[in-house]
Amino acid sequence: MSGSTGNWLRTSWPTLAIMLGASVWGVIWYPLRMLAALGVTGTAASALTSGAGCLFVLLVRRRAIRTVRWHWLLPALALAAGVTNLGFVWGSIHGQVMRVLLLFYLTPAWTALFAHFILHERLTWSGVALAALSLAGAMAMLWSPQIGLPVPANLAEWGGLVGGMGFAMSNVLILKTSRDLPGMKAEMRTATIFGGAAIFGACASLFEAMPNPPAGAHLGMAALLVLGLGFLLGSNNMLVQYGVARIPANRASIIMLFEIVVTALSAWLFAGETPGPREWAGGACIVLASVLSSWVHRTRSQEQLGSRPPHQSTA
Repeated sequence: MSGSTGNWLRTSWPTLAIMLGASVWGVIWYPLRMLAALGVTGTAASALTSGAGCLFVLLVRRRAIRTVRWHWLLPALALAAGVTNLGFVWGSIHGQVMRVLLLFYLTPAWTALFAHFILHERLTWSGVALAALSLAGAMAMLWSPQIGLPVPANLAEWGGLVGGMGFAMSNVLILKTSRDLPGMKAEMRTATIFGGAAIFGACASLFEAMPNPPAGAHLGMAALLVLGLGFLLGSNNMLVQYGVARIPANRASIIMLFEIVVTALSAWLFAGETPGPREWAGGACIVLASVLSSWVHRTRSQEQLGSRPPHQSTA
């Protein structure tokens, strides 16, 4: 009995950690809109919150700094993370949250493409089919009689789409970094991601005027929000890493889809945004593609393990 209880705890805590992390990302758009209401633009919010998150991780995990080694992958990862964060933040502030997030989650299509060229993974028919399914979902969601072509309707939706491409590239580069720099602690990859997002956001903020900069009480509230979000994002990232390191990757990716559920509920409660039939249909295709992608990767991994000679370790 105690053994089964221990096994349940070992599996339930990492799952809970990932669900909590996904929940945070599902509601993070609301404090970002609060910052925008106080006069902080999306680009500035991206830079400030990411900078605070980077500082938090470096302070908490300062001993891991010694494991950092120069490699071209680090600035590439920082750039991809900057595109990801800016697209998500700017899109969430200025667009319909659910549409932006669903465009952001077109990762099966972009991941299959990037992994083929960067990780030299074979582009299988199943991967192509899943990419096509997710893209079909996006086309169903984006098509309208007035516009006709299934393309993002505004800059916020383009931000979600480009941010999702950056997210897929970040995931591929994280995997390549872990292979090429095995001695580098995971926390330093997190710091690289936040640092890149901060620098990229700061550069982008030079091209976006701040119409009514916060002053007085609003300035203090904005500063507290930035510090609070930095602490929240930094600790949330480490929480998710705890969960991802302890359960299979395919299961973790499915659990992360809980973010879409939380986003839908929070957008309905706080912003009165209710997805229409086309959003539900397109979103279902995108979520189904992500779930099937995880199942395909799990089956492929099991086949690879089963094909190994008995004397080889599977660790």
